[in-house]
Amino acid sequence: MLAILAGALATLALPASPASAHAVLASSNPIGNSVLQAAPTEVVLTFSESVRKVPDRVRVIGPDGKRVDQGDASFDGAVVTIPIQETGAQGTYLVSYRVISADSHPVAGGFTYSVGAPSTTPSDTADQQGDDPAVATGTKVARYIGYAGLVLLVGPVLVISLLWPTRLSRSGPGNVVWTGVGLVTLATLAGIWLQVPYTTGGGLFDVDGSGLRNVLSSTFGTAHLIRLGLLVAIALLLRPLLRGETGRVDQILLAVLGGAAVITWPVAGHPAASPVAAVSVVVDAVHLTSMAVWLGGLVMLFAFLLRQANDRELGAILPIWSRWATLAVAALVLAGTVQALIEVGTPDALVSTTYGRLIIAKVVLFGAVVAVAAYSRKLVRDRLGDGGPRRLRRTVGVELAVTAVVLGLSAVLVQTTPARTASANEELGGPGFYSATLDSNLFKLQVDVDPAKKGNNSVHLYAYDKANKPLPVVEWKGTAALPANDVAPVDIPLLPLTDNHATGEITLPLEGDWQLKFTVRISDIDQATVTATVPVS
Repeated sequence: MLAILAGALATLALPASPASAHAVLASSNPIGNSVLQAAPTEVVLTFSESVRKVPDRVRVIGPDGKRVDQGDASFDGAVVTIPIQETGAQGTYLVSYRVISADSHPVAGGFTYSVGAPSTTPSDTADQQGDDPAVATGTKVARYIGYAGLVLLVGPVLVISLLWPTRLSRSGPGNVVWTGVGLVTLATLAGIWLQVPYTTGGGLFDVDGSGLRNVLSSTFGTAHLIRLGLLVAIALLLRPLLRGETGRVDQILLAVLGGAAVITWPVAGHPAASPVAAVSVVVDAVHLTSMAVWLGGLVMLFAFLLRQANDRELGAILPIWSRWATLAVAALVLAGTVQALIEVGTPDALVSTTYGRLIIAKVVLFGAVVAVAAYSRKLVRDRLGDGGPRRLRRTVGVELAVTAVVLGLSAVLVQTTPARTASANEELGGPGFYSATLDSNLFKLQVDVDPAKKGNNSVHLYAYDKANKPLPVVEWKGTAALPANDVAPVDIPLLPLTDNHATGEITLPLEGDWQLKFTVRISDIDQATVTATVPVS
C-alpha cells in the first residue's frame, strides 16, 4: 500500500496540464488571419487525424458577437465543414472549435478571418477552451488506480492458479484479487464519468445525460462498457478459483477473458490513433499484461509466499517464478521499445518534448528496477541460504516501491501528447503566433506577429478608436529591440494596406522578449506610442 501511495503521489506531483490535444489542425479554409473580399459560405477545418464532434462546440462568431454558423457542422474523418449564414457583415470573424481526437483526447483552438477589412476580434461567450485542472488530475489518478488494480488482479490470479501451495490459505490472496477487481471497476466508472467534463471542458460535476450518451457512444465509452462486462464474467470465474475448485477449462476461459479486458486499455488510448494502430494495440496489450504479471507476482511474493511458504515450497516455486519474471521483463522491454519508437518518432523529439522526457525518466527508473531484479534472481539461483527469504523480501519490496512510481509516470504518459504529435504541432504552426491589443489615450492598436519565432516575421497593425471602430491613420512607425541582449532598436518598415491597417516584415535573429514600439499619428498633431513585449522562441 505504501508503494501504491508513492506512485499516486508521483502522479499528483506532476503539474496538471491543459487537455493534451493529440490531433493537430493542419489547415483551414479560410486561412487564419486572412482578409477576404466576399464572405465564405462555409469554413473547412482539416486535422492531422480523424476527429469526433463535441455537441455545440464548433462555432463561428460574427463581428457583432453573434453566432453565424448555420446548423450542425459535418464531420468526415479528419475534415470538419461548418456552414455559414449569408449575413453580408464586414469585419473580423472568430472560428472556435473543440473536438475529440481519435485517441479520445480533446482538441481546442481558434483563429480569425476578416471580410472586407479587419475589425475588433469578437469573443466566444461559451469560453469553451478552458480545462478544469481537477478534471485533468482526476483523469490521471483514475488511470493510475486502473493500472494498480490490474497489477493486483492479473499477477495474483496467475500465481494462485499455478504456483500456490495447497496447504496455504487463499483468503489473504483472495482479498488482494478482489481489491484488484474493485480498483479496476472504480477506475473504469471514474474514467467514464470524467470523460464527460474532459470532453466538454467543464468541471468535475458538469455531467448530464447528453454528455454521458455522447461518451458512451464513442470508442472510448464502448471499450469501457466492454471492460465492465468482462469484469462481471471474470468475477464469476474467480469465486471457484479462490476456493481451489476451478478446473483447467475455467482457467483457460479466465485467461481469454482477462486478455480481452486488457485490450480495452489500448483501444481507448494513444495506440488506437497511432500510424500503425493494429500493431500499437497489440504491443500495448503485451506491455500491460507483462507489467501486471511481473508486479502482481512480486506482490504475492512480498505479501505472502516469502513469509508463509516453507523452504521446500519456496525451492519449487521461486525457480519457476524467476523464469516467468524474466520472460515478463523481456516482453515488457521489447513492447516498451516498440511503443516508444512509434510514439516518439525521432531522436530530437525524445529530448525536446514532455512525452520524450517522461519516457527517459521511465527508462531510468526501470533500469534501476531491473538491477534489483537481477540481484533477486541471483538469490534464487544461490538457493537463498540462511536469511535468504528475508533478503529476497527486502529486494522485492524495493522493486515494488520503484515500479509504483513507474506506474505513476505511465498514467501521466497516457494523458500527455505523444512526441510525434507534439513535433507535428510545431511543424504545422503550433503555439507561437502573438496577438495583443494595446491601449493609448488616442486609440487601440491590435498587433499581430506571425510566427513570433526566430527568423523572418510578419507584423500586422490594426488601429481602432475608443468605440472599436476602424481609425484612419496618417503615419505609421515601428521599431524592434532586444534590451536583454543589448540589441538596439531597428526600424520596422511598415506599408499601409488600408486606412487603419499596416503590415511589415522584420527578421528577429535571437530568441528572447523583443520590445516592439509603434508610433501612430492620426492627425497633424495627434500621435501616441505603444509598446508590445513579444516572446520569440
